[in-house]
Amino acid sequence: MRKLKAQLIGAAGICALAFNVQAADMPTQSFLPLSVSQQLANEALTQCAADGYNVSVTVVDAQGVTRAQIRADKAGPHTLESSRKKAFTSASMGRPTADLANLIKKMPEVAGLRDMDPNILILGGGLPIKVNGEKLGGIGVGGAPGGHLDQACAQAAIDKVLGQS
Repeated sequence: MRKLKAQLIGAAGICALAFNVQAADMPTQSFLPLSVSQQLANEALTQCAADGYNVSVTVVDAQGVTRAQIRADKAGPHTLESSRKKAFTSASMGRPTADLANLIKKMPEVAGLRDMDPNILILGGGLPIKVNGEKLGGIGVGGAPGGHLDQACAQAAIDKVLGQS
């Protein structure tokens, strides 16, 4: 089992190296390049694998269209759709999905947010992708045993790839 985890982490690392972001690939204006989307997905998957979680990761553009999606070998089949919906939700609403879940807890009258669109999923694990204050998309992670853990993997990817915190 340890050998398999080491192989998974190694393979994900090799994939991440293959998608190193060059200065020319960095997002500019309203565009999220495919190479950056792939690197974000790979970095989130790598972080979760290092933490022992089998997850799926989706990166969407500002319109919520999928740019990259990846699933760990042992991630549940439902994690693909949950990661996509978390990415869509954070991109379309411009906020972390955990913040939206907390808002609904504090203000039950806004619970209708869940029903605005069938692509919305208000569970922790989705973060908007912003560069220089401009929203370029969203990243969603699904499959760790808690939305806060999914979100930590997404944030680690953003920090590493885009140099943000």
